[in-house]
Amino acid sequence: MSGDDLDLVQAALGECRERMHKAVDHARTDFASVRTGRASPALVEKLKVDYYGTDVPLQQLAGFSIPEPRVLVVSPYDKGSLRAIEKAIAASDLGINPSNDGSVIRLVFPELTTERRKELVKVVHKRAEDGKVAVRNVRRATRHELEALEKDGDISSDELERAEKDLEKVTHELVSEVDRLLAAKEKELLEL
Repeated sequence: MSGDDLDLVQAALGECRERMHKAVDHARTDFASVRTGRASPALVEKLKVDYYGTDVPLQQLAGFSIPEPRVLVVSPYDKGSLRAIEKAIAASDLGINPSNDGSVIRLVFPELTTERRKELVKVVHKRAEDGKVAVRNVRRATRHELEALEKDGDISSDELERAEKDLEKVTHELVSEVDRLLAAKEKELLEL
């Protein structure tokens, strides 16, 4: 195997790892947006707010504070965006009525019922499956890339076999990471 061949395989696997890690990070962010009865800016910071005709993530329009475990205070940088922020929160799937005092918006998170916790566990399982599918899609694309390298004569069938074993190992590690994140979030949701 020449150095160039090895470089082609390593480049493909390196890009694959990077894309798989992004898929896992996306799943982690998705999990953070599922509420657990405790206030967290992660629940709302990615919400899109119609700010003068443009959809802007809430985190760019406001600061957040948590004065109590179940209270999140959203402080808009521009008081003119208060109504738009309030509207975006009310329209979200949080199921919380925002209240404002003219300068900040308060979100009071009620205790979750057992039934709602079970529903949220289902939501998290779906998001975990989406994350695992994303990782597997990256694996499939990388496998096609490696097979094309072999077909073009850039790598041997032995090199392809070794690269595919590495690919399977990385895929397994990252699917397991999604499962670990899922288990932690599920435990968090079911804690009373």
